[in-house]
Amino acid sequence: MRSRMMAGIAVLLWGMAGQAVSKVTPEEAARLDRDLTPVGAERGGNASGTIPPWTGGLATPPPGWQRGQVEVNPFPDDRPLFIITRDNLPLYRDRLTDGHIRLLSEYGPDFFMPVYQTRRTAAFPEHVYAKFRENAVSAELLENGNGVRNTIMTSPFPIPGNGLEVIWNHILRYRGEEISFRSAAATPQTDGSYNPVVSQYDYFVAYSKKGATLADIDNKIFYLKTETLSPSALAGTLTLVHETLDQIRSPRLAWRYDAGSRRLRRSPNLAYETDLPNASSLRSVDQKDMYNGAPNQYNWRLKGKREIYVPYNAYRLHDDRVRPDDVIRPRHINQELTRYELHRVWVVEATLRTGISHIYHRRVFYVDEDSWQILASEEYDAAGALWRVSEAHNISFYSEPVFWTTMEMTYDLKARRYYVDGLNDGFPAYDFRPGFRAKDFTASAARRAARR
Repeated sequence: MRSRMMAGIAVLLWGMAGQAVSKVTPEEAARLDRDLTPVGAERGGNASGTIPPWTGGLATPPPGWQRGQVEVNPFPDDRPLFIITRDNLPLYRDRLTDGHIRLLSEYGPDFFMPVYQTRRTAAFPEHVYAKFRENAVSAELLENGNGVRNTIMTSPFPIPGNGLEVIWNHILRYRGEEISFRSAAATPQTDGSYNPVVSQYDYFVAYSKKGATLADIDNKIFYLKTETLSPSALAGTLTLVHETLDQIRSPRLAWRYDAGSRRLRRSPNLAYETDLPNASSLRSVDQKDMYNGAPNQYNWRLKGKREIYVPYNAYRLHDDRVRPDDVIRPRHINQELTRYELHRVWVVEATLRTGISHIYHRRVFYVDEDSWQILASEEYDAAGALWRVSEAHNISFYSEPVFWTTMEMTYDLKARRYYVDGLNDGFPAYDFRPGFRAKDFTASAARRAARR
């Protein structure tokens, strides 16, 4: 078992972009069936009892829910234990992110944080848990951390030794094998007015396919096709992405079909600090899913674990009766619909490498120990000032045991505006069994689909 001193040395070495030992011994991996959960979280609760032990998560749907329905709130009787406001902020400062402290300070009293009972609902299929155990003793980082090897299906490093391993756990976390859903995004003006952009998302996650090997997936993590459905000026725009495992050896492939020109073109710049399409320059491409893409532009430092209040179990935001008008407010979303809980998170700091250009010079990520999902992040400018604050509001899905984002937003403290994605306007439930095939996501297939 690696000692704390050795883990500290590994972190320091990684900060200098060196190679660090990744896989753990079988004896250490055995902890995943003892004091750690199969995912690598601490199985026990905290000393005060405010974080309970993990008992398997929300592995079965609540009574009355049926496949094909939007997930219902499994805790309808829960009420806030307390509400954090600008006025009582000093009482809770030690368990808040710097980003939430700023939002409470600058956007209060309208921005507040209702804190609920902690419920460790994250759950995954049993065959995914088995892969966590296998990955733990086999997975390794590639040179300079640009990819991983000897891993498949889910997060590679359930017992991480450095910050880069934690970020790869987020990038490669299990989200199902295929997913199809529809959602709306918006960038409200300072007065709260907005024009939603509705898109269809289709994923084929080659890396997570049951029985797949690294040779089978040909360096692909997933294929993604998005189609803009409204407004009419953007309708018909299609984007195709082939997300790669080692993006330095084989960079992300992307194409974009514009309905006006009726041509499918390569989009080589759909990565890193490029503006996210339809985000009004309020979010970069690599902020989609809280963080995505090759991690080669930053040095990564694992700062340890903290118990903090984070977005969790956002079933009220996910409710199919909630409409965009119920969510959108000036400067931030309707906080009445949010839910925060006390959870243990890994804190990872990313600092821009010398000679690299990016709009964010420092970033801090708060990663859920129970799922490897980034729950919150902070983005800093070149002067070291906090520029943007991002949140991911997540739920445990029922038709496929998956803990994943239902709504994401980025708050721009300079523009006093925000970007939000995941708005529901009566859309169908997420479909985790749409029956996709890899050949449905080729450039020629996208071209045919766009012209229909």
